[in-house]
Amino acid sequence: MSHVFLVTAEDSGDAFGADVIDALRAADPSVRISGIGGERMRERGAHTAVDMSGLAVLGLVEGLKAYGRVKQAVEKAADAIAQADPDSVVLIDSWGFMWRVARALKLRGARAKRIKLIGPQVWATRPGRARVLAKWVDHLLCIHPFEQPFYVKWGLPTTVIGNPALHRLPKGDAVAFRARHSLPIGAPIIGLLPGSRKAEMRRVAPTLMEATRIVRERDPRRHVVCMVAPSVTGEVEALAGAQAFPVVLVKDETEKADAYAAMTVAIACSGTVTTELAAQGAAVVTGYKLGWITWALLRFFLFKSRFSALVNVAANREVIPEFLQTRFSASNIEQAVEERLSNPAVLKAQQDGQGEAIRLMSGTGRPAAEIAAETILRLS
Repeated sequence: MSHVFLVTAEDSGDAFGADVIDALRAADPSVRISGIGGERMRERGAHTAVDMSGLAVLGLVEGLKAYGRVKQAVEKAADAIAQADPDSVVLIDSWGFMWRVARALKLRGARAKRIKLIGPQVWATRPGRARVLAKWVDHLLCIHPFEQPFYVKWGLPTTVIGNPALHRLPKGDAVAFRARHSLPIGAPIIGLLPGSRKAEMRRVAPTLMEATRIVRERDPRRHVVCMVAPSVTGEVEALAGAQAFPVVLVKDETEKADAYAAMTVAIACSGTVTTELAAQGAAVVTGYKLGWITWALLRFFLFKSRFSALVNVAANREVIPEFLQTRFSASNIEQAVEERLSNPAVLKAQQDGQGEAIRLMSGTGRPAAEIAAETILRLS
């Protein structure tokens, strides 16, 4: 019987960790699961007393401020893993935190195979991170085939699993969602995805909400639906409650696919959610803002990709409008949303472009969690 220990430090990793746990148990019902994670992983029995709250930091300055917490959490995580003595430990997302956990385990001589689930975007920025990862982990489960050469040169074995966002959700039922929430058939729905990190609530969410307000008040027949990440429920509730128009807050994870499918245009914080939305057919407009020091380092020294959204990377063009840093404003975002709501041809062109990119990203078509689980069990 294999014993697998999964670790995640933020909401998106918690969601994928839960998927992998389900896939592990489907592949081997006898597998023993332990872990450090959020609500979804805890519901599946993967929980310890280690607290990861506050580690999903955004930007260089925030990262420096959080260094003490990160260092302490690394030691606590390593202690919990060493005590559990698993056959393998799966370190999900959160590059900066997870390689340090892997290092701590290796230096302690822990016997568990150290498996990194989703690597840093070395193809976009800081390819040197591949060398660091190769030093401390035994295997990498990556999303894209074009990532592999970055790691192979350092001797790190890799397995391509595909994009988790493409198989995480079933095809949503837009009609059923509208019926449950008394939203008229045919009425435009503006989706709002304000982020899942505390820093995003301060730096990104207010601008996204302001853009939403402008678009909504231009035509009261439009409805606003906001998907709420468990990690920032209080912040999103306060932001929505301060508005003069109604906001449908969706907190039930089982409604996510239906909610996304019902959205005409979604205003989204840049991240994994943009791929999930595109896969459900919602036209996406995305934006993001970092601290200026972090942005300057990324913009002028580190970031190599033309785009931040993976849909755009796959398409090699800006299918999803991106408004980053200097272009991140409520005015820019609302103009792009308005163009799609008022011009059916523009809306359809984006939906078609997103659909083609999603097909390119789908690879073999097998769920990423399923391939990941098979590899983890093989290595355990």
